[in-house]
Amino acid sequence: MKQRIKLAAAAAVMAVFLAGCTGSGNAGTGTINQDAGTSGTAGQTAVESGGAVPWIASKNTTRVNTDNPAEAAVLVSRMLWMATDDSNRPGGIIIVNPSDWQAALVSVNLVHHPFNGPVLFTDSKGSLPEITQQEMERLKPAGIAEGVQVLLVGQMNEEVSGQVKALGYRADRIEGGSPAETGRQIDEYYAKLTGSVPQSVIVGSLEQAQYTLPAANWIAHMPEPLLYVAKSSIPEETVRALQTREGQANIYLLGPEAVVSKEVEEKLREYGRVVRIAGGDPHRNAVAFARYTDPETGFGWGINKPGGSFSFLNAGADPALAVAAAPFSHLGKHSPLLFVDKGAVPEAVTEYLAEIQPKFDKTPTEGPYSHGWITGSESLITMDVQGQLDTRLEIVSRTGAGHESHGGSSNAGESTAESPDADAAEENEPGSSHSGHH
Repeated sequence: MKQRIKLAAAAAVMAVFLAGCTGSGNAGTGTINQDAGTSGTAGQTAVESGGAVPWIASKNTTRVNTDNPAEAAVLVSRMLWMATDDSNRPGGIIIVNPSDWQAALVSVNLVHHPFNGPVLFTDSKGSLPEITQQEMERLKPAGIAEGVQVLLVGQMNEEVSGQVKALGYRADRIEGGSPAETGRQIDEYYAKLTGSVPQSVIVGSLEQAQYTLPAANWIAHMPEPLLYVAKSSIPEETVRALQTREGQANIYLLGPEAVVSKEVEEKLREYGRVVRIAGGDPHRNAVAFARYTDPETGFGWGINKPGGSFSFLNAGADPALAVAAAPFSHLGKHSPLLFVDKGAVPEAVTEYLAEIQPKFDKTPTEGPYSHGWITGSESLITMDVQGQLDTRLEIVSRTGAGHESHGGSSNAGESTAESPDADAAEENEPGSSHSGHH
């Protein structure tokens, strides 16, 4: 009980601190509360009014403390785009309907380039809630090609265009249609703005979000788009997008055969080289994607060594929360997505984090360090799970000794440093470098 009180107090202090940090310029505006029906200024006022603390941080984790996708998107936006001057202002903003997870997910491909900006949400009815409008006003996007500052993707009320215009912003529109058609239009829009067609693509299920969502963080990080297939068929719109690669596509198929059939995999080979990245359940599938790298193209996170930052989400959460958190892989610590359960860290994730837990030889100041972004309140991910993740991300002594032993070996005369040959072998490990891709 005492520990819970201390943690709550620390969280309140952190929220006030963050409100003060973002108070310079215009970064402190916006209403953030767990209850969408409650108003209050983000940070300090939310705490004073008894609303939910917007952020809960530990030494190795930061929780975006809301289950509401619109609120989560705004909190992530405030963390990544301070908008205090032109150097940290986004180029543009992408607006989607959280009820249409397929359209929201493929739109993330435009986060990195050309928009360098967040995905924000309408409400479930397709109108802009006040919290989104306030964040758009705070960001003051600089604009991209032809001065476009806002991109509207998918189905939403006509009044949204008027709301965007009232803010003084110039908007473009991708109406989409079917999930596959929206993916094709996003791919086409990217090619039009950049003058290039990425040869590598991710292909994922339009039917099972849990297996496709890990793609969100990669496509926010790199230019490869996401295209959709069904379990037993390839939509014509996806075929049209693949055909623009003229048979030379690098196709990374995300998910096991239970999600996307072997027959679909074979049909995809008509359009290029196919690599399946898969795990038997959503947790293992996400770990497989975080581990994977293609030595031929450099595609993939390839996180197989100590260190690394991750974004954590409840596998059963609203898919829109994964979209809201996807920009954590674009700026800052560049984090792939992993799934946890409400009250436990799954075995596959525990084993993976243990394998890549940061380790020091003499002192923890050596690094590397790890960090975890957690999206969702305690109703989705308990404080116990946050504590477990914090422990598993903590840098520890390679010898197994505690931090008190840093500054030298835990045993007199015992060397804790690895041999040069071991270091060299680790450096040559597949996936240890992304330089060829970046």
